Amino acid sequence: MTTPHRITVLHGPNLNRLGLREPAVYGSTTLEAIDASLVALGADLGCVVTCFQTNHEGAWIDAVHAAATSADGLIVNPGAWTHTSIAIRDALLSVALPAIEVHLSNVYAREAFRHHSTIADIVVGRIMGFGAESYR
Repeated sequence: MTTPHRITVLHGPNLNRLGLREPAVYGSTTLEAIDASLVALGADLGCVVTCFQTNHEGAWIDAVHAAATSADGLIVNPGAWTHTSIAIRDALLSVALPAIEVHLSNVYAREAFRHHSTIADIVVGRIMGFGAESYR
């Protein structure tokens, strides 16, 4: 019997407000619904999916560090930290796990400050602009 792949999904600040926060930008799907769909999809694919959201950068970094021994890969949506946090970049580099950067909106169709990602060059891929489906 093979061990299933373990995927950790990390959501950043304000994503707990999905479904309420700016639905024209982020859609009406809640974070709980996104997480449930990812866990179910993982089960269908033979993967174990664990999801975590925080509004606290240190807790997010701690979750990245914990994933070093509990995950085979990461799906990350650092939210606003994408554009500002060297600490998150360094945390991702420190665990050497493959990571996919995800955003609900197309950051390039938004304000200029959102066009820069501090992690774009260290992730294996980036998916954005498809709302909740971006995660899948």
